Amino acid sequence: MATLIDGKAIAAKVRAEVAADVKARTARGLRQPGLAVVRVGEDPASKIYIGGKRKACAEVGMNSWEHVFAETATQEGVLAKVAELNADPNVHGILVQLPIPKHLDDRAILNAVDPRKDVDGFHPMNLGALVMGLPAPRACTPFGVMRLLREAGVDPAGKRAVVIGRSIIVGKPMALLLLEANATVTVCHSRTRDLPAVVAEAEIVIAAIGKGRFVQGEWIRPGATVIDVGMNRQPDGKLWGDVDFAAASERAGAITPVPGGVGPMTIAMLMRNTLDQANRYDT
Repeated sequence: MATLIDGKAIAAKVRAEVAADVKARTARGLRQPGLAVVRVGEDPASKIYIGGKRKACAEVGMNSWEHVFAETATQEGVLAKVAELNADPNVHGILVQLPIPKHLDDRAILNAVDPRKDVDGFHPMNLGALVMGLPAPRACTPFGVMRLLREAGVDPAGKRAVVIGRSIIVGKPMALLLLEANATVTVCHSRTRDLPAVVAEAEIVIAAIGKGRFVQGEWIRPGATVIDVGMNRQPDGKLWGDVDFAAASERAGAITPVPGGVGPMTIAMLMRNTLDQANRYDT
């Protein structure tokens, strides 16, 4: 039976580290780190996510602000707010909450964020820095996965890792972070042939495809580490990961649950990124 990787406990540890670092920073007379969130529309899930992020900011001693636009907001109006936040010295991190209404160009809005304040790690300059191995904010979910692996005592160096999914939010930066840690990485997607056979070779499996219980237990190599990024809401309200947890647990050496695995780490690493950017550019 697999060892459970407790994302809630590890995220709490990260937040405690950030809180201690924020306290030390302000004791030196430096500005409190600040995170500004821009939300367009009334998406219920977005409200919950932002509430969790602001709660985490309060816990670690950071300032936070939420700037809300109506569903009918104009591109010019949202871009003007982003420009205002870019110029505000009290704001060290800017997060544009997705999704945003379809009449807006989300990529143009995300790209308008100052790369120094892009604590989501989605700006082309920051993704390019990841490719080159340069310091920059890393996408929060993959960044959190790397911390989970470390806390579980899993060193990716020399191991075969399979990432299922190639999104710019998880899959691609995840593959790059694993490469940076000296893993041998295969990225799988909807066109991958004989996916079960590819997964069966992996010592580390990162499932981020967005399909409930898609990865079957018999695909998992005995003793492999399985990180399930998926969060798929079922009609009965239950959350399923991308991995068939019960079956995979019988073969894996270590595995994350859903919920309580990767999810809490995303917000914790957002706090880490915001503090790191404050320390880089506001000293």
